[in-house]
Amino acid sequence: MSQHARRQRPEADPFTERTPRVVAARHLTRRQGRDKAGRFLVEGAQAVREALAWQGGEVHELFVTVTAAERNAELLQTADQAGIRISEVTDKAAASLSETVTPQGLIAVCDAVPQPLESALQGTPRLVAVLYGVSDPGNAGTVTRVADAAGADAVIFAGDTVDPHNGKCVRASTGSLFHVPIARSRDAAEVFAACRQAGLKLVAADGHAKDDLVEASAKGELTQPTAWVFGSEAHGLPDDVVAKLDTSLKVPMYGAAESLNLATAAAVCLYASVRDQRNLS
Repeated sequence: MSQHARRQRPEADPFTERTPRVVAARHLTRRQGRDKAGRFLVEGAQAVREALAWQGGEVHELFVTVTAAERNAELLQTADQAGIRISEVTDKAAASLSETVTPQGLIAVCDAVPQPLESALQGTPRLVAVLYGVSDPGNAGTVTRVADAAGADAVIFAGDTVDPHNGKCVRASTGSLFHVPIARSRDAAEVFAACRQAGLKLVAADGHAKDDLVEASAKGELTQPTAWVFGSEAHGLPDDVVAKLDTSLKVPMYGAAESLNLATAAAVCLYASVRDQRNLS
C-alpha cells in the first residue's frame, strides 16, 4: 500500500467485504441505496481522476487495493492532499464494490451529480440532450459522453429512464457526467416545460418523422437553441410524447441499414446542431 493510503489508517489491516464502511458502500450499487444516501460509486483511475477534479460535489472516500495503489500513486497523492479518506481494502472487498467483470481495485464514494432542472438550464442554453424512457445504461452513459464532447449545456434524464449513477452508465460516460450539468425528473411534462422556459425548441429524434435533419439544416432550423429528445432503444419516443414537442426530425438513411442505435443517432443529431450553431456565430 502506498504511503498516502496508509497515512489515513496506520498499522491497520485492510478492510474486508464485511467491514461496516465497505458494507455501507456496497448499498450504493443499488438505486435505492444511492437515492437514500445521495451518493454513488465511481470505479477506475480515469473516472476517479475526473471525480477528484469535479467542482460540483465531494468525494468522500477512496477504497483501494495494494495493487491499484501501486499503479495510481500520483492519483492517491492528489486525493490525500485534498484531505480525502483513503482506505486500503482486500481484493475481495474491492470486487464486492465493483460491477465489472475485472475489478480495477480503485473505487470512490461521491456525491450524487444531478442538480435541479432550473440550475442545469440556467443562463441561455443552446443545446441540451433529453433522454426519455431510455433503459440501457451503456447507451445513456454514451449519450452523456457525446453531449459533453459536443459542448451541450446539459443532459436531462426524463421519465422512467435509467439512473445516471448506474455503474454501467457511469463507466460509459468516462467521466463526462462530471463535466456537463445533469438533471433528473420523472415528470417529463416538467422537463419539457423547463426547456421551453429556457428558450429551447423541443425536437424529437424520431425515425418515423416526415422531415430529416439534413433538410432542417438547409433551412437554417438547427441554428435555434435546441433540446433534442431521444427515446428508448427498442421503441423510440411514444406518439403522445412526440405530439407534445415542437417538431420531430429523423436521421436520413442512405444505405440498407434499418436504423441507428441510440448513441449513434444522438451523436449525429447533436453534432448537426452544434455545427450549424457555431457556423452561425
